[in-house]
Amino acid sequence: MRRMGRIWKWREEAAGAFWDEARTVLKGNGVIAMPTETFYALAVNPFQAEALVRLFALKDRGPEKPVLLLVDGPEMLHQVAREVPGLARRLMEKFWPGPLTIIFPSLLHLPRLLTGGTGTIAVRQPLQALTCRLIAALGFPITGTSANRAGGRPLVRADEVAREFGDHLDLILEAGPCPGGLPSTIVDVSNSPPRLVRAGAIPAAEVAEIMPELERIPVRGAPSE
Repeated sequence: MRRMGRIWKWREEAAGAFWDEARTVLKGNGVIAMPTETFYALAVNPFQAEALVRLFALKDRGPEKPVLLLVDGPEMLHQVAREVPGLARRLMEKFWPGPLTIIFPSLLHLPRLLTGGTGTIAVRQPLQALTCRLIAALGFPITGTSANRAGGRPLVRADEVAREFGDHLDLILEAGPCPGGLPSTIVDVSNSPPRLVRAGAIPAAEVAEIMPELERIPVRGAPSE
């Protein structure tokens, strides 16, 4: 019988213990399944090449596909983004935290598996408070790719994630089911004019209200969740 990944049921009084456990897992190249405002995500330390290799193997994901990151707010962008254009700040003020992923010019030293060799990095601040609190406690971003294998449906419950990945995950946080729905909307601000890569949970029309110069042209090699 296949073993399932270890599920940690959230209790506020044990928050500190969870942050410590998660920090230990992530510093040891481990993988954690975390809830977001859409689906469960697979979190690894994005600065550890070995952890990224493990993540890609779990998802059966091609190395040419970039991986999006989750931050606890715009202040953390300096760890991964080479530049934060004023256009992006407009979007963040309106839609962060929330299901809007923004593609920035990336720092040059980031692992190639993160960027897919594009020279850019995709980032969002999730609306899920527990995930933001974890990132703040860690002090660094985590990956936010959806907890499913390539081509599979995104998962919304901890037990689904456990069944899908067995004991290949180190830790799964259970804090109630994720809402599901559409994936995040993606906007690329790494060049001018900015481009809509994917319409998702935030309608393109709402983004265009904040950013009238937006071009609705899909970008090849965009990060998938």
